[in-house]
Amino acid sequence: MIRSLFLPILITLLTVNLQAADLTDLVDPQTTMKKIAGDMKFTEGPVWEPKTQRLIFSDIPNSKLMAWNPSQGLTVFRESKNANGNILDLQGNLISCQHTGRNLIRISADGKTDVIIDNYQGKKLNSPNDVAVHLDGSFWFTDPPWGLWGANNTAELDGHWVYRVDPNTGKAEAIITDLAMPNGIIFSPDFSFLYVADTGGHPRHPDQTLRNAPDLIRCYKITNKGVLGRLLFTINEGSDGMAMDISGNLYTTHAGKINIFDARGRLIGRLDCPESPANVTFGGNDYKTLFITARTSLYSLQMKIRGAHAQ
Repeated sequence: MIRSLFLPILITLLTVNLQAADLTDLVDPQTTMKKIAGDMKFTEGPVWEPKTQRLIFSDIPNSKLMAWNPSQGLTVFRESKNANGNILDLQGNLISCQHTGRNLIRISADGKTDVIIDNYQGKKLNSPNDVAVHLDGSFWFTDPPWGLWGANNTAELDGHWVYRVDPNTGKAEAIITDLAMPNGIIFSPDFSFLYVADTGGHPRHPDQTLRNAPDLIRCYKITNKGVLGRLLFTINEGSDGMAMDISGNLYTTHAGKINIFDARGRLIGRLDCPESPANVTFGGNDYKTLFITARTSLYSLQMKIRGAHAQ
């Protein structure tokens, strides 16, 4: 059940600062970035739900999944176990990465919850962070350790890996094991490329070779059979969450800005945001609204271009 917060929605307008001329093909320089909800703790994982015409996203420290739409404003969708990344599966169910749940769950339209995966080879996952779904129904997710805190702080796995969950067996396979802190993950619009962000090393990383790893984003080829292929290129900056538009441009969140790269990984430009953005997604009736989860708030920006598949 959706419970309203009965909070006034304060609209804050910010003229977009376009830092490259090419961005004018994507967004009007005179458009405004709107603050449409606030007073949360740390927002993440936005996904547009077309059937209900609402945005679902996480308020991680508050252990809540939130919802927003133009008529009702901000509401609490349901409690969570510190959910982070969220997407829709091929049937329109909500897929959620739960930090303290240490799992990936499916939430159907009737509210029923199923655990998709919570272990790898019998050992608990770290804290699933972000997830993407392939056309074959497989889930690809990142598993850094950031959700391991308090009584839930014991890591059972030897690394921070990217997994693929087979749609037939339900079992996970570690497919990328040489990233330090895998974070955002997304497929290109035609599912021929996979982008994975790495937000750098940590002095206590279990793999000594990755303790000083830099921030980066990798782009991999995906074969016609949906198998991870070769590394195509690397973008030399990291990202938290990511989104794609229908032209294959990649939208990242890094260093307090929304950064836009073309399909070859070349920087198109950067967008300023009032608060440091954590994640972005496209939504709205025409999928031309860019929704931005940024620390305590939710923002929106009207674009000229449509977003790609549901993210």
